[in-house]
Amino acid sequence: MQKPTYLSDSELVALAWQARDLASAPYSNFQVGAALTASDGRVFTGCNVESSSYGLSICAERVALTKAISEGAREFVTIAVAAQGKGTVSPCGACRQLLHDYAPNLRVLLSGQEGKHTEHPLKELLPLAFSAEQLSK
Repeated sequence: MQKPTYLSDSELVALAWQARDLASAPYSNFQVGAALTASDGRVFTGCNVESSSYGLSICAERVALTKAISEGAREFVTIAVAAQGKGTVSPCGACRQLLHDYAPNLRVLLSGQEGKHTEHPLKELLPLAFSAEQLSK
């Protein structure tokens, strides 16, 4: 079996910025893009999609993850998140939880400016995460 080929961190961040350009954010005007690498090397991108009923909006990270899952991917290595704001923008709590459910050891690349990023383990962004083990009696 052939070893998967992964994009470099810079290439993954660039894909997140490209995905950001596709965001539909007519209410917040805050565009976010994400690029998620599966363990087999495939990359899934996502952008935020807003609704006039704000609770129905979906974040870029969850779009990328649900696309990946719907295409059969179940193991993930790295996600890059790109958004231009004050400082570096990180995933919201709901995204952190869903990412943790599927990839607790995920590497997270955060980019608030094209060409630059920081790296964080998901466990750092979501300490004391709720997990399936806590559902057992």
